[in-house]
Amino acid sequence: MTILCVRFQLPPMYEAALPRLLGMLEEFTPVVQALPPDGALADLRGAERYFGRGAVELASVIRVRALALYGVDCVIGAAPGPMLARMALRDARPGATCVVPGDPEGIAEFLAGKPVAALPGVGAATARTLCEYGLDTLGRVAAAPLSTLQRLVGAKTGRELREKAGGVDRGRVVPNGVSRSLVTERPFERDELDPDRHRRALLSAAEELGSRLRALDKVCRTLTLTVRYADRSATTRSRTLPEPTAHSASLTRAVYGMYEALGLQRARVRALALRAEGLGPAEQAAHQLTFDPVDEKVRRIEEVADRARAKFGPRAVMPGTLAA
Repeated sequence: MTILCVRFQLPPMYEAALPRLLGMLEEFTPVVQALPPDGALADLRGAERYFGRGAVELASVIRVRALALYGVDCVIGAAPGPMLARMALRDARPGATCVVPGDPEGIAEFLAGKPVAALPGVGAATARTLCEYGLDTLGRVAAAPLSTLQRLVGAKTGRELREKAGGVDRGRVVPNGVSRSLVTERPFERDELDPDRHRRALLSAAEELGSRLRALDKVCRTLTLTVRYADRSATTRSRTLPEPTAHSASLTRAVYGMYEALGLQRARVRALALRAEGLGPAEQAAHQLTFDPVDEKVRRIEEVADRARAKFGPRAVMPGTLAA
């Protein structure tokens, strides 16, 4: 086993702890890929040689450290490749690492009985098409002729599907930093039913993210909204912005759109989280020019407000809705 897929069982709205947990993983290997909001991939090939232990033993040490240092339990899947490790994570339980054998026979046995929808990258439409022709498990997909799969789902998709169902994992762990994303959280003192309070929390989160992005001279490409409910379940939605931006008004419009698309009706919301992803340098971002004087005025006001907040504190200037 060389790849671990780790999901930390973070309490509601404790997503901001992820950078510290990633730092703990980097004590074992520098090849760590963050999977916000609560997971990571870790390539332990070098760590196995350095520590003289297998990946499963290192997984146990990681679990103990996460509990001892941060009070956070985790579930871990171990496999020869990232795709298989992600699939193993779905079968993992706290306290026990789910292991995919490294030999081809073991991999084939692990995959054979799984539904085709369990394969990363297989959407509902593709799974439905395959199931209509009796290819409802990965074992059957792997045994099907390549020409049949290509007729059903297309040449490229069919070839990739056949490889993945046969256990061929061409993925790799790409080291990144959680710094490629910024997150802000808005927990409620009690489960909140009022949509107006939800929207005020989202406005506050968007304003904070915009201010932080501009302070770092960054823009974001994608926004992700996580809504956590009273029963501890959660809904996550992402939206790619029309253009990379740090403009608070644009971020607010996007997050309002995601919230309204959820169609929540008297949902008991415990907390909201907003994450900006795909960060890049602001000077390299393109901005669509507009003839709307209101937009330019808002941006100039935003610049003045940022200077005031930098001098007098983050609450020196805020929207009237939040001040009330």
